[in-house]
Amino acid sequence: MFESKKAILLDMNGTFMFGEDRFGSDEDYSEYYHGIGGELEKSSVNRLIAKVYAYLDLRYPDQRYRDNFPSVKEAISAVADLSLSHSEIDRIINTFSFHEHGHIPQQYVEALLALAGRFTLAAVIDIWAPKERWLTTFSDRGIDGLFKAISFSSDHGVVKPSPKPFRRIVKALGCREQDCLVIGDSVRRDLGGASAAGVDCVLVGGVHDSRAIACYPNLLAFKDDCC
Repeated sequence: MFESKKAILLDMNGTFMFGEDRFGSDEDYSEYYHGIGGELEKSSVNRLIAKVYAYLDLRYPDQRYRDNFPSVKEAISAVADLSLSHSEIDRIINTFSFHEHGHIPQQYVEALLALAGRFTLAAVIDIWAPKERWLTTFSDRGIDGLFKAISFSSDHGVVKPSPKPFRRIVKALGCREQDCLVIGDSVRRDLGGASAAGVDCVLVGGVHDSRAIACYPNLLAFKDDCC
C-alpha cells in the first residue's frame, strides 16, 4: 500500500509524543514556575495560566484563527489583569511550555529510526508555546537529525487543519503530493489538513475515518507493517 510513498509528514502529540497538555483544573503551575524564579503568588500564577490556556483552547478549533492563531505571549497580554515584567512573562511562557510538553517513549524513538531508513521524514506540529523545549527534547532523544523539514505552528501562527503547513513541507521536501503520506491521530486536524492539501493520510491512535487510506492502533503498528 505504501510502496509509492517517499516521504512521511508526522504529527507529534498522540503520534510519537505522549503525556502532553497537562492543563487540568487541578494542575499546580506554581511548582515549576517558582522553581525557575517566578515571583507571583501561587493562586495568581495558577489563575493566569488557566486563563491563558482557556483563551487559546477556545480559539484553537475556530476557523477564524486557523491562519493567525495567537501566541502564548499574545494570550498573556489579552487575559492578564496585572502588570508583568518581561522576565515574568518569559517565566510564564516557560511554565506553559513545560506543561504543554510531553515525552517520547524509547520504542517510538526506535520506530522513528526505522521509518527514517525507509522514508524521508518531516513533521507538521501544532504547539502553542515556542518550539525550543521540543527541539531540545528531539536532540536529547537523538531524533533531531531524522527530520528533513519541520513546521511548528508557533513559528508562524498557522494551525491544522489549514493545508498551508502541509503544502509548505511538501514543497520543502521537493516532493509531489502523491509521493507523501501524513500520519496523525486527529481526524479534524491531520486528516482534514492533509486532505485539503491533497496528501494521503494514515490515522493512528484508535481513530477511524473512511477518508484515511489506512488506520492503525499506533505508529508502532504502522512501522511493523511497512518496515
